[in-house]
Amino acid sequence: MRIIVTGGYGFIGSTLIKRLIIDKKNIVLNIDAKKINSMPESLAKIKNFKNYKFKKLNIDNYKKLNNLILEFKPNLVFHLAAESHVDNSITSPKDFIYSNIVGTFNLLDILSKYIKIHKKISNKFRLIHVSTDEVYGSLTPKEKSFKEDNKFYPNSPYSASKASGDLLCRAWNKTFKLPIITTNCSNNYGPWQFPEKLIPLVIKRALQQKKIPIYGTGKNIRDWIHVDDHVSALIKLSKKGKIGETYNIGGDNEITNISLVRKICDIIDNRTKAKISSKKLISFVTDRAAHDFRYSINSKKLENEINFKAIFSIHNGIYQTVNWYLDNKEWLLKK
Repeated sequence: MRIIVTGGYGFIGSTLIKRLIIDKKNIVLNIDAKKINSMPESLAKIKNFKNYKFKKLNIDNYKKLNNLILEFKPNLVFHLAAESHVDNSITSPKDFIYSNIVGTFNLLDILSKYIKIHKKISNKFRLIHVSTDEVYGSLTPKEKSFKEDNKFYPNSPYSASKASGDLLCRAWNKTFKLPIITTNCSNNYGPWQFPEKLIPLVIKRALQQKKIPIYGTGKNIRDWIHVDDHVSALIKLSKKGKIGETYNIGGDNEITNISLVRKICDIIDNRTKAKISSKKLISFVTDRAAHDFRYSINSKKLENEINFKAIFSIHNGIYQTVNWYLDNKEWLLKK
């Protein structure tokens, strides 16, 4: 397979690439803009692999992206390049519009023309568009988990930009017959996540003995999936998923933010034998604007159609993740 991964220096993208290059028959091209939150160090051990290539490129550059795709001739594309932090989308929404909407349009337009030129490739070609559960909006504690046919009710510039990308993918599949599978996943966690995100940020703050900020009361609920489980689902969908379909990918691990933070603090305290609990650093701050209360994913379609179910429980996954950051705290504290 000749595989492109957009956003390959990101958290999920880099984990995916490391899995894909295990098969030496795969040739993997990483397209990444290499911004401040990119993590090339996550792929340091594979940068000299013969079946791995990297190109620094922002997908909002239509001409260069077009030339690169025509030159590489992929038969599988995983589209993960995106601006992804909700807080940043509130302070600088324009960046999210260009990356998540314009960038996605560029990719779709180029690929739809590309497969018309290369008829032999088009029969096996797949585009896996990776999106988020945030497009569905917010749930109350008693509402049923999000299914694939839920309406979109995005509440932040980030989720609105991702919902726009999802709708563009649907349109290009229906109108131009571009072979697309869209996924909507719950919150990811695991090694090599940039520490603007909740879990690595909590660990970093605890190690620095700085206040750990928690929005509102901390009662907001999220479903969490380990990045290794997410990547397993993506690879399996690229082989067995149905073209034109959307699949929710969840970990079946709902937990309140405050409970998760306390769990992380307990693991850190036990590992470091802290005399004063890290939980004393927890500081409740003014809630985020339009902060969604609860995300919950129904992954039955994924389970039934491709026989996939997440392996990591939140207990085992968080324990493994926190210990990885503690073993790599020199990297974490530099970020």
